Amino acid sequence: MKAVVAQYLATWNATGDERATLLSKHWSPKATYTDPLAEVSGHEGITAVVDGVRARFPGFVFAQVGEADAHHRLVRFRWGLGPEGAEPLVIGFDVLVLDESGRIQDVHGFLDKVPA
Repeated sequence: MKAVVAQYLATWNATGDERATLLSKHWSPKATYTDPLAEVSGHEGITAVVDGVRARFPGFVFAQVGEADAHHRLVRFRWGLGPEGAEPLVIGFDVLVLDESGRIQDVHGFLDKVPA
């Protein structure tokens, strides 16, 4: 499951063709993403959310915080968003649901720490 989390975070940190390749390879075409600020589906919807976050926090990177926990086709983990190597400005908790082939099918996100 470490690879799934790494691929997920890489998608959030990637741009352009690299992100499109990650989405195509590691995310179901019908993937959904839901958090307190967004509810989208498909690669285009997910790309729009990622682009919005990257525009709001330019130069910041997503990194895993702590260890992931998994069972069956579910993976949960905490992440941080901030300048590389610095204390995260935003911290969240995501639950990934994988499809039968191990690709990300659904994401359920929660925000634990958000700047004012």
